[in-house]
Amino acid sequence: MNHSILVTGGAGFLGSHLCDRLVAANHDVMCVDNFHTGNKRNVQHLIGNTNFEVIRHDVWLPLYVEADRVFNMACPASPVHYQSDPVSTVKTAVLGAINMLGLAKRCGARILQASTSEVYGDAQLHPQQETYWGNVNPNGPRACYDEGKRCAETLFFDYHRQHKVDIRIARIFNTYGPRMRPDDGRVVSNFIMQALKGDPITLYGDGSQTRSFCYVDDLVSGLLRLMDQDHEIGPVNLGNPSEITIRELAEHILRLTGSRSRIEYRPLPQDDPVQRRPDIAKARHTLDWRPGVALEDGLKETIAWFKKLVNT
Repeated sequence: MNHSILVTGGAGFLGSHLCDRLVAANHDVMCVDNFHTGNKRNVQHLIGNTNFEVIRHDVWLPLYVEADRVFNMACPASPVHYQSDPVSTVKTAVLGAINMLGLAKRCGARILQASTSEVYGDAQLHPQQETYWGNVNPNGPRACYDEGKRCAETLFFDYHRQHKVDIRIARIFNTYGPRMRPDDGRVVSNFIMQALKGDPITLYGDGSQTRSFCYVDDLVSGLLRLMDQDHEIGPVNLGNPSEITIRELAEHILRLTGSRSRIEYRPLPQDDPVQRRPDIAKARHTLDWRPGVALEDGLKETIAWFKKLVNT
């Protein structure tokens, strides 16, 4: 069945890959973006398709279009970008949720919220399960994103309970792949760009903190499965349960790029989580989903994409 689908943040890293898959499946796709962190280049190849259109719009403001499905992906997701204008980040997360839920209510649409592992904060439970309420500093520099996304989840459940809106909530863990911004400050893009340029690899803390990295194709498959099934509303963790230290990630990237960059240690930022790994038992059971792309293979694809950026 074909759907009329609205994707907010559709020109961003995740949103653009999602638009690719939806257009390829012959859905009618409206890509909404204010191009604050998204990039027109990410969806340029889709322009000209009869089932794809781009709308420049800020989700702070109401949007009056018709859709029967909504993927609410809009929000700066890297610490560098969401901390650069924290008030804007909160507005995007909270007002964006209110406006998109209002649209879904009016249209009778199913709506998926791109939530985040950041709702768990500096987790005291490891790995993180959906039943865990989190350990978030509401006044810290990351709170604009962490608490903005937590509030958005609250709004989604309240619209579901009060107005019967058909919701889905995905808690997205660290995701990487082509179309990441080279200046987004995330660890994968940072390390690759530093390695390709021969700059020092900046490692925060002693490098023993852990993360779990999911390739973008796997993550998008998880989003689509969550949206397409009729029983589980979420929240559902989507991410790769394979956990590695940040130092190990740096060593992988140095080896794959052949770089001679040295590792440079810096202080750990405030409220930076020490451990991050999803428990994906719920996704496996309810969505029959698990990531399939090995870190080595995903990093090779991502490095190749960044090499093109550096060389153009």
